[in-house]
Amino acid sequence: MKFATIENTAGELSVVLVNSETERFWPVSELISGFKGDMNQLVLEWATLKSDLVPHGEGTALESVTLKAPILPRRNLFCVGKNYHEHAAEFSKSGFDHSAKEGEIAPEFPVVFTKTPDTVIATNDKIPRHADVTSQLDYEAEFAVIIGKGGRGIAKADAYGHVFGYTIVNDMTARDLQKNHRQWFLGKSLDGFCPMGPWIATADEVDVEDATIQCWVNGELRQNSNIGQLIFDIPTLIETISAGIELKPGDVIVTGTPVGVGIGFTPPRFLQSGDVVRIEVAGIGALENEVAE
Repeated sequence: MKFATIENTAGELSVVLVNSETERFWPVSELISGFKGDMNQLVLEWATLKSDLVPHGEGTALESVTLKAPILPRRNLFCVGKNYHEHAAEFSKSGFDHSAKEGEIAPEFPVVFTKTPDTVIATNDKIPRHADVTSQLDYEAEFAVIIGKGGRGIAKADAYGHVFGYTIVNDMTARDLQKNHRQWFLGKSLDGFCPMGPWIATADEVDVEDATIQCWVNGELRQNSNIGQLIFDIPTLIETISAGIELKPGDVIVTGTPVGVGIGFTPPRFLQSGDVVRIEVAGIGALENEVAE
């Protein structure tokens, strides 16, 4: 199943079940009497609600509403850097990486940083240009995990049992801030720097061992890889993060980007106002955003 957060013409938000092929939806509140929660609440109650989520009738056309970010995390997103070998190599050569040991390309352990909840915007929303803060705006196509069942000290063997579903994220980055401050939080947490969506696909919808991830900038294919090529796979990331931090329902883990980001080119190809970034992941759909003026 796929679930989205939508806004109707009256400005009201609701969680809906989506058929991405027919582009129709059914409000969860109509399928389950008494449900009035947001996506976080759906994730929290998933075990008891899922058997009753059966669409009926034709549903409503998605074109009649506005897609919002599928989930607004209640705390910072957990993000992972340098998690594809080829991207780790391009980042190492770029001169922007101050996180590596001398001579290191791929990290020995997962590199984890965070983005604030205020970074999250929806598909079709404009990405803020922040021209007064950065001149080196970059894109990163990423596959994101939505935690369903929380826990601390989760073993790799049990990790997939804690996953509710998956979505797409564009881990926007101000490369000059990332380089100058010698850490990643400021460069990746400017407001609006986390386009997310278009919806969440439940865990059974996506083949995480063989799902393609692709990114186009103004129609030019820049990134073309496969989730199965992650250096640290999803169970490893869940085990690593939860070892000392209790994961909670609705937490978002953003798993890293493949080769082909702007700093990987010579000279770098940074985003400019009016550029359009489109990211597709097999089994989920497409996330598309334009950089604002």
